[in-house]
Parts: sequence; C-alpha cells; structure tokens
Amino acid sequence: MYNLKPEVFDFKSVQGFSMKQLEEHYKLYTGYVAKLNEIWNIPFSTKEYQDSNPTFSKMRSIKLSETYSLDGLKLHNLYFENMTGGNKVPYGPLLNAISTQFTSFDNFISYFTDVGLSMRGWAIVALDSIDNKFHVFGSDSHDKGAVWQCYPIIVLDVYEHAYFIDFGTDRKKYINTFFHNLNWDILNMRFKNYLSLLDTTRFRIVNKCPFKFV
Repeated sequence: MYNLKPEVFDFKSVQGFSMKQLEEHYKLYTGYVAKLNEIWNIPFSTKEYQDSNPTFSKMRSIKLSETYSLDGLKLHNLYFENMTGGNKVPYGPLLNAISTQFTSFDNFISYFTDVGLSMRGWAIVALDSIDNKFHVFGSDSHDKGAVWQCYPIIVLDVYEHAYFIDFGTDRKKYINTFFHNLNWDILNMRFKNYLSLLDTTRFRIVNKCPFKFV
C-alpha cells in the first residue's frame, strides 16, 4: 500500500515571496503526491485492461496520469529544495564549473533566464550523461521535454502558479528573485553526488567528466 508523504520545506527562509504564494504553490505539489498514491494503489489486474489501445483506454489514461503526477512530485521536490533553507551566496565547485563552461556566471544567469522566459513549465540545469556537461533544458509540462539519464542540478518552475500572486505577469522579476534564493549548499551537494555517481557506476557513456569536486 503506497502512502507517500509530501516533503516539508522551510518557506520562512525564502526572501521576496509572500507566504501565501508559497503555500498555494505547495498545495498543488501535495496534490501530485496524493494522486500518485492513488495511481500506484490501483491493483494489477489484467482483466481490467482488455481494451488497451493508444487512442483511448483505461490503461492509457492511467499511464499518462502516472508520469505527469510522478514528474510533478519530483520536480517540485527539487524546486522547493533548491530555493529554501540555506546559503544564498554563489560559491564552490559548481559555481566554478558553470562559470567556466558558460564563460562567466553572469552569462549563465542571462541564458538560464531566457530559457525560463521561453518555457511554459520548467527550466532545468542538468548534467547529461552523453557529454557530462551542463545543459539548460526547457519543458512545457512535467512530462514533456524530459531527458532520460540526465542529472538535474537547478530546477526552476515557470508555471504561472509559481509566481502570479506575487509578481503578476512580471516573470523576469520572479526568475531574478528565484536566483537570489538559490541554496548553494544544496546545489553543490547535487553536483558532488553526480560526480560520485560517475565514479561508482557506468553512468558515464561517452566522454570523461571534465570536472573535479575540490
């Protein structure tokens, strides 16, 4: 029996957002958790899915809802985690690696902002296993635009529900405020975990990793 619980985040540590904005957003996240529990508790009974087909069927509806809810849960976990509770000053191996690849940190922020402004759902900085370099992926929905075998480092929600109460249509101001709340302890930990993964698994596919965690 599945009974997943929503993670708890320190919203009092977030600056530039109202508690109402954060709490209303959190309600949507808890809804994904509840729906995933509901879906994963559906019994495995082949008799229920005799009409399975890719146009319209019970199985198709369940599977589409499953990935949407699961990705919604995971992305919101990463989003809330990387903007709450910690060091807001850019530092460390991740900062150095990003600044090197994008020629400067300011250039990276500008590029990431443009991706966030162009998407309807998410902007995600991830390390991809094909080249072990940073990529800023854009996604219009939880389960559209996702990339297999990549490792998310920074996750930004650009759905209107993430900012509209506080920022109205000024998405650029929202993104800038998000950047100023990034928890660099969390971001460096994610970067370190990726490098550890490369050392202990066959996650690396093509190129050697150009980074060192110092």
